[in-house]
Amino acid sequence: MRDRYCYGSATVSRLAVLPQYLLPKGALTNFAGRVAGAKGGAYTTRLIRWFVGKYNVNMSEAANPDIASYKTFNEFFTRALRPDARPLAEAAYVCPVDGRISQFGDIEDDQIFQAKGHKFSTTALVGGDAQLAAQFQHGSFANLYLSPRDYHRIHMPLDGKLTRMIYVPGELFSVNPTTARGIPGLFARNERVVCVFDTAHGPFVMTLVGATIVGSMATVWHGVINPPRLPQVTEWKYDDQNIVLKKGDELGRFLLGSTVVMLFQKDVLKFNPAWQPAGPVQLGEEMAQLK
Repeated sequence: MRDRYCYGSATVSRLAVLPQYLLPKGALTNFAGRVAGAKGGAYTTRLIRWFVGKYNVNMSEAANPDIASYKTFNEFFTRALRPDARPLAEAAYVCPVDGRISQFGDIEDDQIFQAKGHKFSTTALVGGDAQLAAQFQHGSFANLYLSPRDYHRIHMPLDGKLTRMIYVPGELFSVNPTTARGIPGLFARNERVVCVFDTAHGPFVMTLVGATIVGSMATVWHGVINPPRLPQVTEWKYDDQNIVLKKGDELGRFLLGSTVVMLFQKDVLKFNPAWQPAGPVQLGEEMAQLK
């Protein structure tokens, strides 16, 4: 059996995540989205200043470090970095985000390891498309968690041509490590956006997973995808367009923190041996080399 990597303790009480089943997550998320998008003047500046202090956000890395210049919380939260802040490693695959490693390793048949006692299928993750999921049978995956303090733009780990985007409606549970250990199939239950690319090394999937108070997700080719939150799986095809993103190019962004789940085909890559469960990662560092 191939290696797999686990984030967190083996035992987590269901009581730790019980309140999330009871909270009005949709209402909280909609409210947070309205607040984050509001031009509140001095109130917005105070909110940003509080957030920077609470989460120890490193504004020296920002292209615009002036807190008072951001008109909305969303402008601040999706701030650009200085061009020299995240150099790209000499690697076949680079890390697409700042954050922490939730899980990474091998897909066992079609099962992705979430946490001790929890798995979810590639078919469920991509919204029920068994033909798409089958391309990643016995492949590799990586789940990366973006905390509130992190840079929240998502970049390409390698060159790719966009072929499809699938919006999958779902829950809005938190995606922090405690929740990942406590809620079965979390990343295949939450709202998500599945982006499918053709690459020189086969198809690649980048899934943006929504969460509580994630006001919206956006991609560079589509703009804001949600809201509105569509009630059904919705797909866009780009076969007739030439949407090509290079390694390191911006792919999209979260408006408040969440998780990305990546799928790679079998026998394509080997992960950076320095990567460890729960370890911090930065955009542009080596994620994997070709096998």
